[in-house]
Amino acid sequence: MKQANLKSMTTDQLVDRFAEIGIAQDQALLYGEVGPFRKLYLQMKEVDTELRTRGKDARSALQRLYDHPNMQVRLQAAKRTLTVAPQAARQVIESISESDWFPQAGEAGMTLSNLESGLFKPD
Repeated sequence: MKQANLKSMTTDQLVDRFAEIGIAQDQALLYGEVGPFRKLYLQMKEVDTELRTRGKDARSALQRLYDHPNMQVRLQAAKRTLTVAPQAARQVIESISESDWFPQAGEAGMTLSNLESGLFKPD
């Protein structure tokens, strides 16, 4: 996946890029590719950071991924919108946790547990 100039992208393009990275993360998880997953994690973080610099509306644009066909994309979008859409994001995370679709169900369950205990505080 080639590196993109995030600052020149529209918000919609950033959301699409976020989804592309999530799909690639899912593949890396499926095949146990730790190194590539780490790179993809950093790329997703860069997209998230760019959306944050554009304000609440830009971050809220990730909500359109709540119905994405890929579970990894849905989970990551929900986790990154917990502060801008807490109830809707939590519902997505809860449904993933209940799905028994691993490894995303496990991560979703841990996210909920860590939210409850205060260990994870969305920013």
